[in-house]
Amino acid sequence: MEIELILSFIGASILLTVMPGPDNIFVLTESITKGQRNGIAISIGLSSGILIHTIAAATGLSIIIQKSAIAFSVIKYLGAAYLFYLAVMAVKDKKPVIGIDAIKKEPEKSFLQLVRKGFFMNVLNPKVSLFFIAFLPQFISNTGFAASYQMLVLGFIFMIQAILIFAFISVLASKLTGVLNSDKFWNITKWSKVSVLAALGLTLAFSKK
Repeated sequence: MEIELILSFIGASILLTVMPGPDNIFVLTESITKGQRNGIAISIGLSSGILIHTIAAATGLSIIIQKSAIAFSVIKYLGAAYLFYLAVMAVKDKKPVIGIDAIKKEPEKSFLQLVRKGFFMNVLNPKVSLFFIAFLPQFISNTGFAASYQMLVLGFIFMIQAILIFAFISVLASKLTGVLNSDKFWNITKWSKVSVLAALGLTLAFSKK
């Protein structure tokens, strides 16, 4: 795997992770309303679930690559179409309500229970699997390791950066309430998300790999 490809993957992964979405918004809400501890635990769980989706994508896509180049091309273009679909859906995103008023009374959970909650939230979301099937192929190199191993490495990299970013969000969440409630902030992040998803879709659609 070329270092340039890995660096491109890390850059794209970071951009996608910091963009507003169900996972990081949930981490923000948990951190602001229930504390940093809860946010970090949920972050670890959500990020760990990425490995399951990566294994599923790596196994399935590697079989397709071995069996038929045409079938893989079809998967690639369907992946590009899905990324464009996500970009269109992102245009409709609305600013979530995040604040102390969102607190719900419920029994205190242990750190491990919170990690498990985040893990299953991620693993049981089929949209995450679809995203990784669409996202990973464009960063596979024709040289070096087998495609399945490359995807596993990429998935592990994505998981690590997601844990770090989500944990950072958890630590700063209590200080960001004013920013998070700003319409300007959400407009900027929404259109940044749309741009990144559309760019990824174009890259995948016109990739010669």
